[in-house]
Amino acid sequence: MFPLHRERCCRHALLLLSSLPAWCLFHHVLEQPIFSARAHVFQIDPATKRNWLPASKHAVTVSFFYDASRSVYRIISVGGTKAIINSTITPNMTFTKTSQKFGQWADSRANTVYGLGFSTEQQLQQFAEQFKEVKEAARLAREKSQERFELANPALNIAAPELSEDRHSPPLLTVNGPGEEKLFRSKSAEVELTAEKERVKKMLSEGSMCEINLEAELFTLQDSNAKLVAALQEANSSVEQWKKQLAEYQEETDRLRDQVAELESQLGHPAAGQTGREELSQSLEKLEAQLRDKDQEIHNLQSKKTDVGELEKEREEAMQRLQDVERRNTELEDQVQSAEKTLASSREDQKQAEVEVRRIIEVLDVKICDLNDLRQSLAKLIDK
Repeated sequence: MFPLHRERCCRHALLLLSSLPAWCLFHHVLEQPIFSARAHVFQIDPATKRNWLPASKHAVTVSFFYDASRSVYRIISVGGTKAIINSTITPNMTFTKTSQKFGQWADSRANTVYGLGFSTEQQLQQFAEQFKEVKEAARLAREKSQERFELANPALNIAAPELSEDRHSPPLLTVNGPGEEKLFRSKSAEVELTAEKERVKKMLSEGSMCEINLEAELFTLQDSNAKLVAALQEANSSVEQWKKQLAEYQEETDRLRDQVAELESQLGHPAAGQTGREELSQSLEKLEAQLRDKDQEIHNLQSKKTDVGELEKEREEAMQRLQDVERRNTELEDQVQSAEKTLASSREDQKQAEVEVRRIIEVLDVKICDLNDLRQSLAKLIDK
């Protein structure tokens, strides 16, 4: 009836039958598996009728069964040795998708609401479609059963009001199911590598901030240095001009002294040239005062030159610190690349491990089917 899921359902059904308790094994021998899926199972809280209570710690197999002897469809799921879902499907039941990966239906006979959380939206859609098909099949089976009953008992063909099986069903709740199950994830190495990568990134960010601060300080020092160099060059040019003027003044003084000596020798007495000597003395005093001022300015400029040397030394130290920070950033980048390579290798190993585990599970499924065949053969031999 449902050829697309027949082979897969048989495997899950065999696993389900091997785990069922003895009290319900007889009923399932007469039933045929139709469809199976893995999901987290929940039941509504009977006290509040609003909260979900987990019925399984992890994802379990949920299967549709058909009992041909009674024309009954049931949804069954077993956790360990306990049946956590045993719901007989009736035409009045409705499976409601409350989120992308969660669905629910109410069972008035069990007086509860079941909820299923799937790992993908596609699995939820397949389960909902299967529920709809089984519900329609249950409706047709009930109609045929009623027709046979009416034909067999014509005297009892009396119209009677039908009681809805969903009268006392609890309201459907729009409650999101839990997150999808994540299998085969061993993330200890990946988490450590991620933490190391974040730490290295943080160190790299701090190094970048330090580098930015040093660059700003270096630019400030370079600006101050440029201004001081310009002032020093201007002062040097002024000193050269003052030196030239001083040399000219000295030459002029020597020339005037020579002229005074020559005049005194020509006149023969100093009184005649006393006025000229006084003027020359005043000129000499003015020149000496100017010379002293120029010497003071030269001394000031030399002290400024010393400050420029200290700034140049600080600039060199800043450049050295900047080079150290760049070298440290390079080392941190190498560490980040190494961590990324290690993380990629770890992920690849994890993928290979997952593939190997899936292969082992497939082999175990085959072995279980073989064991079940052997079990059935032994049971036939015992019956004989």
